[in-house]
Amino acid sequence: MIRGLYTAASGMITQQRRHDTITNNIANAQTPGFKAVHTSMRSFPEMMIRLMGSDKAAGAQLGQLGTGVFGEESQMLFVQGDLMQTKQMGDFALVSDIEVPGMNFDASGKSIDEQGNVTYKPEVFFTVQQGEEVLYTRDGHFTINEDQELVTADGALVLGANNAPIILVDTPIQDLRVDPQGRMFNARTGADLGQRLLLSRVENPNDLIRAGHGNFRLENNQAAVVDPTLVRVEQGYLERSNVDTSQSMVDMMSAFRAYEANHKMIQFYDKTLEKTVNEIGRV
Repeated sequence: MIRGLYTAASGMITQQRRHDTITNNIANAQTPGFKAVHTSMRSFPEMMIRLMGSDKAAGAQLGQLGTGVFGEESQMLFVQGDLMQTKQMGDFALVSDIEVPGMNFDASGKSIDEQGNVTYKPEVFFTVQQGEEVLYTRDGHFTINEDQELVTADGALVLGANNAPIILVDTPIQDLRVDPQGRMFNARTGADLGQRLLLSRVENPNDLIRAGHGNFRLENNQAAVVDPTLVRVEQGYLERSNVDTSQSMVDMMSAFRAYEANHKMIQFYDKTLEKTVNEIGRV
């Protein structure tokens, strides 16, 4: 009985975690460049149940007993989000579809070979600097600060191809023009500003760690500069989040129902234990 209590409790904890993940996705459905997160669930190892006793049936197998479930990990889905036109010169979106020879990626950006090895589709990110730390983002909403530096919405410095912050001297944001390869020009004078967006290729996006404000960090800075022919910069657009709000609502209700079912099982076990202690224990 106690085992069943723990099994139901593990189910509640797992569904609570799943529910929290889904609600966070929905809350960020309008956040540019946001990547949806999915919780992977796995059951604890099952146990083989046998009869005990001294009669002839002792040792006979009754079957397997489940011991609960747990939220194994949360994985981000890095598929391309839809582009939203803003007509703002400081808004940029990345469009990339990097192929790896011999790999066929599914809709989630994952490929599994005949030996079961998993390979994830490489993705491209803007490269920014927050303090001394290099971060990566898909949120291309940029502005120019008082020091004429190109910055993100949270103040991180946007890095150029020379790994230094991009400084736009005497070029207001409305006069900035960026071509599909990330090169920068003054739209009014046509002058080449000598700057280019640093676009980084991350071989396995699941190695990224969320750093807040739509930014990601990567241990040991393993990102490489991407081949400009593999990515396109779209000025005047932002990448929408890839959250499927309709499916998220369905998943949230499913998590709530599963949580409720486990909660009722715990109430059942509680009442049964109460009856055992208060009534059977008196006999």
